[in-house]
Amino acid sequence: MLIIGAIGAILIGFAIGTLARIPLDGSSEPDPGTVDVGFTQDMSAHHAQAVEMAGIALMRSTDTDVRRLAYDIMTTQQAQIGRMQGWLQLWGKPSQGLDGYMGWMTDTRGSGHDHGGTDNHGMNGPTSTMPGMATAAELAALRQATPAELDPMFLRLMLRHHQGGLTMIEYAADHAETTAVRTLAAGMAASQKNESQLLTTLLTARGGAPLPLN
Repeated sequence: MLIIGAIGAILIGFAIGTLARIPLDGSSEPDPGTVDVGFTQDMSAHHAQAVEMAGIALMRSTDTDVRRLAYDIMTTQQAQIGRMQGWLQLWGKPSQGLDGYMGWMTDTRGSGHDHGGTDNHGMNGPTSTMPGMATAAELAALRQATPAELDPMFLRLMLRHHQGGLTMIEYAADHAETTAVRTLAAGMAASQKNESQLLTTLLTARGGAPLPLN
């Protein structure tokens, strides 16, 4: 039943992406800026890997707690991908950035668009990867893991993934132009912090230790 529910949530996510155009059509909402576009592109890609890893755990784990968490991550983040991709379609922007990742995370002081956040996450330009992302080798190992290896491996990779994405999420919550994107990012930050605490608890209970941030 969890698998059927996850498939349904994926379809719902794309529907939400279309419906999510409505909040951005109001005359009082500013036009999306570089942060809005870059964040929705990059976080869609970041989320897609989390959905992939959660799907592996949902299919192969025999641990009820791990499968429940994987289901929650998979359905929540797929719905958020649908919402962000709906916005990109509305804005006439490509679904993915063309020049690498995180180039939109520049210092916005003096631009007139600061929303009260800090500026200590500014980047010097696009990067070839994003923090927290699993490598191709790590994803292959997760797919091939034995039942005993699978759960701690998944929990370690997902915890690092959540921690790595938080910098981008918090930056968007502070600096995005549109209320819709700032609100979504703020909600992501809260939910992923809570999930990180649960991931840490589950990992510790299974004798595992967190991976260093990459």
